[in-house]
Amino acid sequence: MDIQNPSAPSRAQSRIAGKNHPHAGGLEHDHTRHATRFTVIGNHLAQHPSLSGLAIGLGCHIQSLPKGARVDIKTLAARFPEGTTRIAAALRELETHGYLRRERKRTPGGRIVTRTISCNQPGHQRRAAEEHGPTRPKRQQEPRKKALPAVPQPSYPHPTLLQQATDLLAGLRRHDSRLLLSTCDTAHLAPGVAAWLEREVTSTAVRQALTTDLPDPLCRPAALLAHRLTAQLPPLLPYRAPAAPPPVQHPLQTCDGCERAFRAPAPGRCRDCRTDSAGNLPLSLGDCRAG
Repeated sequence: MDIQNPSAPSRAQSRIAGKNHPHAGGLEHDHTRHATRFTVIGNHLAQHPSLSGLAIGLGCHIQSLPKGARVDIKTLAARFPEGTTRIAAALRELETHGYLRRERKRTPGGRIVTRTISCNQPGHQRRAAEEHGPTRPKRQQEPRKKALPAVPQPSYPHPTLLQQATDLLAGLRRHDSRLLLSTCDTAHLAPGVAAWLEREVTSTAVRQALTTDLPDPLCRPAALLAHRLTAQLPPLLPYRAPAAPPPVQHPLQTCDGCERAFRAPAPGRCRDCRTDSAGNLPLSLGDCRAG
């Protein structure tokens, strides 16, 4: 019994000319390697999906030109037949996609000129600046400013107390020009000064503590002041009860009953006469004097 191969085709498939051949009806290249007068153009430009044909052509033409060549609209319109309007639109396309940059520059003579920069790989210089240390932008090379140290906080930050502290800090530059503080630094340090003032430290004593024996050079004055406000913070004074008022010293009065001198806020009878009068006891002037 014969064994039939189920995977074999039931009949031979005919080859259709022009359908399966990889180059039939398509593009073919007849290339010769260039040794001189050639320009390398990236496929990202030559086959750009969004640029118009005119923009691609102008981009390739501009990249082939030597440094210093004129590529303004009038010069290109004189070279190509499309006219200034279409060429200007194509140049805007190239600018939008990063193939051209235009910068205004002042010449040594003071004249303002426009410089056109052709980019054969848009975004390459920016990515290189982000990835490579030697060409990193200057703003990324600068170290970030460290935050100021924390300062003590007053128990009761009354606006008047904070304003007094702010005025004290603003006046430090009169004692040392290096202590010129910014508005932000002053707002950060003011609560620390207020904490000293509420401890009954005078403004003169606070100023002296902050300005005495400053280092030279003084790199970060605000940071040094924050450190001193914290490290040298005096303790709170113990609570003192208010002193009792002194006893009232009344003037001398003459008793209306016995004419004896006694102290009272107003004229009248002395204590003995008032007692005798309340008890209805007869009392003569002689007995009062004798008592």
